Amino acid sequence: PTPVIRWIKEGGELPANRTFFENFKKTLKIIDVSEADSGNYKCIARNILGSVHHVISVTVKAAPYWITAPRNLVLSPGEDGILICRANGNPKPSISWLANGVPI
Repeated sequence: PTPVIRWIKEGGELPANRTFFENFKKTLKIIDVSEADSGNYKCIARNILGSVHHVISVTVKAAPYWITAPRNLVLSPGEDGILICRANGNPKPSISWLANGVPI
């Protein structure tokens, strides 16, 4: 008999309100993907004669983006200042500091 198909995300839940099934549940569609959607997804097909499954590894890549965007700083001589640059992405971006175009 035609198997019943089921999808699960290993170690978590399928993304709520962003998961759709097409082609009689043979296709799992996730819209508005985020880095949290990375992981292993398992497709399970089952009928009265048994079951079979396959694990699909999903990696979400992301260009660098600001966690905390740098802000301009105005200081007087003798004052202390703190510059913060927090970025993320996948792969994790490297952060470089330059003063007037020269690495510091």
